[in-house]
Amino acid sequence: MTVVVKNVSYAFEKNGESVISNLNMEVRQGEFVSLIGKSGTGKSTILRLLTGLLKQDEGEILLRNKEIALGDVGYMPQKDLLLPWRTVLDNIMMASEIQKDLQLTKEEARKWLERVGLKEYESALPKQLSGGMKQRVAFLRTLLTGKDVLLLDEPFGALDALTKKEMQSWLLSIWQDLNKTIIFITHDLEEAVYLSDRIFLLHRNKKVEEIVVDLPRPRDPDIFHSEKMMALRLELEKRISNETD
Repeated sequence: MTVVVKNVSYAFEKNGESVISNLNMEVRQGEFVSLIGKSGTGKSTILRLLTGLLKQDEGEILLRNKEIALGDVGYMPQKDLLLPWRTVLDNIMMASEIQKDLQLTKEEARKWLERVGLKEYESALPKQLSGGMKQRVAFLRTLLTGKDVLLLDEPFGALDALTKKEMQSWLLSIWQDLNKTIIFITHDLEEAVYLSDRIFLLHRNKKVEEIVVDLPRPRDPDIFHSEKMMALRLELEKRISNETD
């Protein structure tokens, strides 16, 4: 296993309210896993624990059998957080500025910009980009940290429906080529089914259900209309809507 979460619990310091209790989760190398559940079930907290930004109260989080530490994984928060005064290329190069051992050249960064259709925008500022373009740049910045495990916190949540579909297909193509491990948060059940190998459904009572997405890969947008995908999405919706707040 690449990432192993063993009996992890975490509570807010201010009021002592438990957010995560006795969580167990395993993610394999090259797997695409999504976390879903109603607001307040601890999805973003789990990602922050996995990054090392937060420290669990109990249990352990392992990356290849070693305690996970800050800087071990790539993390993309909900907002793109691009620096407005830096060009697209300079925003991407931030990873090499922060990680002194990372050998990322501007030429390599330019090749990636070309691959994601942004070659002509390397000198543009973030304000000159569309929402989808900003998310591509933010993802490239995360990807080019060189980390094998990428944590993505609702990266497409603010995009319109058509742009979101494009970004989903784009992300799958990148992921399939690079064999990265992705842990992905979304409130969009259709998105979770389309992208994932497995889905972890977080409940208010701190229990976690694991759902295997038994759909063939590679996946293309036609699968959205398949009976199997629609049935799985409906089942997820039913499980969540039956839960009381």
